[in-house]
Amino acid sequence: MKIAAAQMACLPADVHANAARAAALAAAAREQGAELVVFPELTLTGYELDALAADPGLWTAADDPRLDPLRSAGIATAVNVALPTAGPRPAIATLVHDADGAHVTTYAKQHLFRHEQDHFAPGTGDGRFELGGIRFSLGVCYDNHFPELPGRGAADGCRVHLASSLYGTGDGIGERAAVYPGIARDHGLYVVLANHVGPAGPWTGCGRAAVWAPGGGLLAEADDRTPSVVTAEIAGPAA
Repeated sequence: MKIAAAQMACLPADVHANAARAAALAAAAREQGAELVVFPELTLTGYELDALAADPGLWTAADDPRLDPLRSAGIATAVNVALPTAGPRPAIATLVHDADGAHVTTYAKQHLFRHEQDHFAPGTGDGRFELGGIRFSLGVCYDNHFPELPGRGAADGCRVHLASSLYGTGDGIGERAAVYPGIARDHGLYVVLANHVGPAGPWTGCGRAAVWAPGGGLLAEADDRTPSVVTAEIAGPAA
């Protein structure tokens, strides 16, 4: 199976425009033969925490019609959004839809980073799904700094860990380079990282969306400038 990691430049707090941008990248991934594409943290709004706190109209459920461009892209998608919850705060959550647009699973970020704790509700459970006979685990940005999370996925038979993230220029480049190959090496997982590129709330995304093989070897990596997708072949579990 071929999987794609996307890097996006998001328009602040514009769900329709960002859904269209993501759908264009999904189409590019499909044309390159990918069956699944992963997008960065808060794909549909950008990392605009104050706007998300002030406007529930920016929150996005799995059946939101604003996701239709992605659901109709003909490829499975993992898209991170501000998700309505039963409480007053949204969750930072990854919505997975299959190539037919059917909702597969939702995973809410468990480990909120600093100021996210003032605006969002933490998730309480791990995310898993299966596609094409391959089992996947999910993490969102700071989640991936807690090795027990992908470790639980590996113990549960997952082959691939999908990360929707925001890493900026400066210190973010080093963090990204240390965390994700480490997950691949320490847990024997393929790791697929989607990232922002360009302005992203208070940061500038460093791009470099990438895929690592079990053991930590780099399979594919985007540049640090251009919205794009990179793809890599993922081998299924040995028979």
